[in-house]
Amino acid sequence: MGSKSLFFFAILSISLAFSLPPAFAENEEITGTDPGLVMNFYKDSCPQAEDIIKEQVKLLYKRHKNTAFSWLRNIFHDCAVQSCDASLLLDSTRRSLSEKETDRSFGLRNFRYLDTIKEAVERECPGVVSCSDILVLSARDGIVSLGGPYIPLKTGRRDGRKSRAEILEEYLPDHNESMSVVLDRFSAIGINTPGVVALLGAHSVGRTHCVKLVHRLYPEVDPELNPDHVEHMLHKCPDAIPDPKAVQYVRNDRGTPMVLDNNYYRNILDNKGLLIVDHQLAADKRTKPYVKKMAKSQDYFFKEFGRAITILSENNPLTGTKGEIRKQCSVVNKHN
Repeated sequence: MGSKSLFFFAILSISLAFSLPPAFAENEEITGTDPGLVMNFYKDSCPQAEDIIKEQVKLLYKRHKNTAFSWLRNIFHDCAVQSCDASLLLDSTRRSLSEKETDRSFGLRNFRYLDTIKEAVERECPGVVSCSDILVLSARDGIVSLGGPYIPLKTGRRDGRKSRAEILEEYLPDHNESMSVVLDRFSAIGINTPGVVALLGAHSVGRTHCVKLVHRLYPEVDPELNPDHVEHMLHKCPDAIPDPKAVQYVRNDRGTPMVLDNNYYRNILDNKGLLIVDHQLAADKRTKPYVKKMAKSQDYFFKEFGRAITILSENNPLTGTKGEIRKQCSVVNKHN
């Protein structure tokens, strides 16, 4: 074959490569066009995104301080269940129950304020920033509002299109579960024992509803509870069968209820933990050494807490062309 023929076939091969339809193109992940999660993912597509989210979190915290507890709880309830993809935020449909309406999600609230943040971001950059990234970044900034550490978190998540209500209990440990179950559930997503102890330090802030506590007070008081704390608990939860619609609760930490700090660990070592899981954390031989260490050192608590939140936030995200960027966080996009 002559040199002219070789040149012709070379040109033809290049032309075909550029004209192949998408179905014949290489997989996006193989070609490397999906960067996955990266720091400051929106630096080009929406440079103001993280600043807008941070400012909205500050404004909402100033008006409604309990929003920060919600942001912190959201990241656990969303990211621990298969994927960090904002499935938690979806409303129920005729075909599926939403995650946020299940018993395991009792007490979750303030979702309307996430919509407020989403709307502010959409005004700047329509259709660019995912609800799952807003959920994660609002948690990061909410932690700072509560006096906790600033945790650098990656972005680039996309939103899922289905609720996982039917499998929640396979992933989210209940407050009455054994410590073995709690440790196993978190281990499955890469969080080790000190990480679990640190994550439960989120119980340093917020409140626990009486419906979650009364089994430790009625018909008999749990002998493991500190007697000095029992009187306060009985005052706050006077009914053996509380009305679930009534706002009856006990602050998780009476000393610094609005501050994410290591006071929680001192409390549970003093048998002032409200939930069974709090008591077990301070009693179990696998976790007690870390409880003691965090009770002595807030720096150590913050270090392990930041590491655990980072792992949680990176649990099996949708990236690249997977999922979608929801226009509204409570509903999937309509596709023609």
